[in-house]
Amino acid sequence: MKLVPVSDIFDVSYGVNLELNKLELDSNGINFVSRTQKNNGVSAKVKVLKSKKPNPGNTISVAGGGSVMESFLQKEPFYSGRDLYYLIPKIKLNDNEMLYYCSCLRANKFRFNYGRQANRTLKYLLIPAYSEIPTWVNDTNLKRFDNVNKPFSDNNSPKLNVSSWKSYRLDELFELKKGKRLTKANMTNGKVPFIGAIDKNNGYREFIGQEPIHEGNTITVNYNGSVAESFYQPKSFWASDDVNVLYPKFSMNQYIGLFIASLIKLEKYRFNYGRKWHLERMSSSEIYLPTKANDNKPDFDFMENYIKTLNYSKMI
Repeated sequence: MKLVPVSDIFDVSYGVNLELNKLELDSNGINFVSRTQKNNGVSAKVKVLKSKKPNPGNTISVAGGGSVMESFLQKEPFYSGRDLYYLIPKIKLNDNEMLYYCSCLRANKFRFNYGRQANRTLKYLLIPAYSEIPTWVNDTNLKRFDNVNKPFSDNNSPKLNVSSWKSYRLDELFELKKGKRLTKANMTNGKVPFIGAIDKNNGYREFIGQEPIHEGNTITVNYNGSVAESFYQPKSFWASDDVNVLYPKFSMNQYIGLFIASLIKLEKYRFNYGRKWHLERMSSSEIYLPTKANDNKPDFDFMENYIKTLNYSKMI
């Protein structure tokens, strides 16, 4: 693959360098992009300043510090904080191609850390030449992501009155099973999700050719590694031996599963490298859940309806 410096494809400019705490928040204002790795880099919406021209839209924002090399397509003009660069394409690039280059830029993240920022070297980093963009990039239909932020239900979110919630042992709600060790050397290529003890990507570490050992519509919880990270698993999978799998003793769907997985994550503070959340300890652990007033049983209908009112729930 032919690689070229970033400066061959983009003009690299430093952002306007504003401080968010000195700006006025405005829900109808302009995006303020910082060095975060979340929410497309947008930290807030702020009121437009007559004295400051924003960075142009249809550019790529790149964090030079903080979450170094986090790169996002900014369709609209935006303000930015310190150590934030924007890239203007020197050639005509569509949204698919701009998003592809965002991924290529992020792939250089390993070169930097807290003490080594991407400032002077950004324009010299190597990325694929335009002629090397894979065909699948432009074959991807971005319109399928339109309105992904919409809720499943138009109802208002019910209030979370946690003072009325009750505690339940996990082994009252679930049958807990262990994952199974599978070394990298023994893995084969395939389409079965391999769930590892990580904190991202729903626990998916890679796809393997082995047969799945656990069923879908379950919850995985890391007892080692990123302890207490919890994810709802919709499909059959293989879980590593650092992961416990929770099989529901009740009728669970993806909405209820996501609600409970979020609460399990809140138990993270109880564990660390020296105190694992092993199967026996997890079985006797308790979590608080919404409760039906008449029989003290978990209110699974409330959990489902609550998730359905949240943004992005339409795509679950």
